[in-house]
Amino acid sequence: MNGRKALVRDYRDRKVEAGIYAVRCATSGEAWVGATPDLSIRQNGLWFGLRQGSHPERSLQAAWTAHGEAAFSYEPLETIDDETLGPIGKSSLLKERRAAWIESLGAKGLNR
Repeated sequence: MNGRKALVRDYRDRKVEAGIYAVRCATSGEAWVGATPDLSIRQNGLWFGLRQGSHPERSLQAAWTAHGEAAFSYEPLETIDDETLGPIGKSSLLKERRAAWIESLGAKGLNR
């Protein structure tokens, strides 16, 4: 039980990095860009929804179904670690940076 408590403590005390990420399909060359308050756990949520066939972004789900998991990669693009921003400021900055990356890469946007 001591080991479990230590793992829980370490997880709770870890530094959370918000940021912008891309999901890329190597086969089709398509890219999708999203923003998240925690880059370290976002890929698990994305892959889970895609494996279940229930991801809300239909174009991403269709590409996943057509090309398979092996064709996809998750890539953190930018971290937002400004401690002086409050939750609203961080959210606004994430939206702004997400839009900039979508435009820069010619990508489709993800809600998260």
